[in-house]
Amino acid sequence: MDHGNMDHGTMKHGAADAADGEHSTMDHSTMDHSTMDHSGMDPSAMDHTSMGHQPGASQDLPATAEPHEPIPAITPADRAAAFQDLDAHVLHGESINSYWSLDRLEAWNADEDGTGMAWEAKGWVGSDLNRLWLRSEGERAGGSTESADVEVLYGRAIARWWDAVAGVRHDFGFGGGPSRTYAALGVIGLAPYKFEVEATAYLGESGQVGLGAEAEYEMLFTNRLIGQWLVEGEAWSKDDPAVGIGSGLSKIEAGFRLRYEFHRQFAPYIGVVWERAYGGTADLRRAQSGDIDDTRIVAGVRIWF
Repeated sequence: MDHGNMDHGTMKHGAADAADGEHSTMDHSTMDHSTMDHSGMDPSAMDHTSMGHQPGASQDLPATAEPHEPIPAITPADRAAAFQDLDAHVLHGESINSYWSLDRLEAWNADEDGTGMAWEAKGWVGSDLNRLWLRSEGERAGGSTESADVEVLYGRAIARWWDAVAGVRHDFGFGGGPSRTYAALGVIGLAPYKFEVEATAYLGESGQVGLGAEAEYEMLFTNRLIGQWLVEGEAWSKDDPAVGIGSGLSKIEAGFRLRYEFHRQFAPYIGVVWERAYGGTADLRRAQSGDIDDTRIVAGVRIWF
């Protein structure tokens, strides 16, 4: 077929009579398309609907084109439905759980005093909202206990990851020293960047006021090898020579302990600890020919259940 002399503009493909020229029986392999003159064809006049073609079905839309069905704009009502205020609907578990930890049980070489030992234990029992907290710490050297205390606190969840606590602290008297009892009020929680924080204020006899704070941070070297950084300090408002406390900043202790968790609930560790007394507490130690600072290598174990 010589399409060069054919006038495509006057052709009506939609009205073609299948009986006169059935396209399915036409042999296009013998047709010379290179000699066809398409210059006279008007593509806009062609009825693609009747040819079975759908606009845009065989090619992607340009990046700047609008979608066939535009996505509706998000309204304030949509946002309110997706992000509802849950403060009045949060449900807390009512089951009773518990956690007990001997966070530090360690020993070191105390020179002329022989072997030194220290412990710090904490635990709680209760629900998500209300808990009974127990805390205790102390030190021994030369076969005798130098200091020991225990705290019994009621804790109430006040924010995500934070509990407010209130209760009683009792310092036991050793070596002929008197015991002391304080009212306690503080917070326990997880600060940003995963710092575990405890801060407690104490009110004792004769208006004695103290403040104790502790922060811990754990660094994972592997899944089981973990480094624990610790810093803690105390300050008191009045001198109490009978128990070795002076006014002002009393002491600061900082340490690093490296533990290996053979089992998640059992981990031996080694570490280094630095402690220094300040203010009136340092003066009392000097008067008793004691050291105001100390650096020691410790070894111990951490257990929880």
